[in-house]
Amino acid sequence: MSLVTTRSAEACRYDLLALGEVMLRLDPGEDRVRMARRFRAWEGGGEYNVARGLARCFRMRTGVATALAENEVGLLIADLIRQGGVDMSLVKWVPYDGIGYAVRNGLNFTERGYGVRGAIGCSDRGHTAASQIKPGNFDWDQIFGESGVRWFHTGGIFAGLSASTAAVVIEAAISARQHGTIVSYDLNYRPSLWQRSGGLEQCRAVNREMAAYVDVLFGGAWQLATCLGYELADGKSDADNFRQAASRAATDFGNLRVVAGSLRKVHSASVNDWGGVCWIDGRTYLSSQRSALQILDTVGGGDGFASGMVYGMMTSDDPQWAVELGAAHGALVMTTPGDNSSASVEEVEALARGADAHIDR
Repeated sequence: MSLVTTRSAEACRYDLLALGEVMLRLDPGEDRVRMARRFRAWEGGGEYNVARGLARCFRMRTGVATALAENEVGLLIADLIRQGGVDMSLVKWVPYDGIGYAVRNGLNFTERGYGVRGAIGCSDRGHTAASQIKPGNFDWDQIFGESGVRWFHTGGIFAGLSASTAAVVIEAAISARQHGTIVSYDLNYRPSLWQRSGGLEQCRAVNREMAAYVDVLFGGAWQLATCLGYELADGKSDADNFRQAASRAATDFGNLRVVAGSLRKVHSASVNDWGGVCWIDGRTYLSSQRSALQILDTVGGGDGFASGMVYGMMTSDDPQWAVELGAAHGALVMTTPGDNSSASVEEVEALARGADAHIDR
């Protein structure tokens, strides 16, 4: 039994397919980007991170649909994707012009932050191969119909890259639903991505159009309000505002089965209160709330929550267990450097059951 009924694993090539851009993250470690002399390279992207978490931590079969410029940076990103256990059969390679005038690969310089110094991200992603993906570039009916996909995940970061990527997420979601594939979408609002594409008004228009095809919507109270045009109540807790916004979204979009998001209160870059919340069938479920969680690298916590929730919804019929898995996985993601989890499913399940940080030997 599972919370969300999917197509059978035997009939599908992928347990989950993600659609989104994968960038090269350059991490200065404890240094500032502006003063760094060395960077550690990771791969990352909001939609891709969910597929990677499900593959590497939860041992599921995942793939990514994206595009990369065919040069040394693209090959490095591809190597990192393979190490993450994500299938690359649906990566489109675009010829490189030698300079990057027409197409390139995205770079993301991200500091982790510490104490009173917040994390800072500096994206360099103009004219990327993924931002130029257009309707018709992928044969979605073949992918969802013949190959078979149990769960399709995409989000507002990819949708915000360009007018064509906004059209692609809707094109893909329509095909996925026609073939019985569960569709999830992470609102993941980034003002910098939408400022050249019509700003917040266009963001809301795209997200509201997309929401009509979504089964599972990811976003906290602020994301739901911002991306769908709802009002938050002053003086209410994040959990109460989430409950109100999720109920409103479920009324507006009758296809929604689940709305879920992380709950985070930032005390400093290194200490957050952390938890998760989900709305299912008119009821709201709160995970264990971890006060003063120590953070090594905040990037990817929300994506870790989403992949843990997806795993929980695919393998259990207990909403409380699903949100506990999401919150536990998101917490563990933030204990290691890079965008993604190095945890095992056993570690996630133990933490979700209340295990502590005593040495395991």
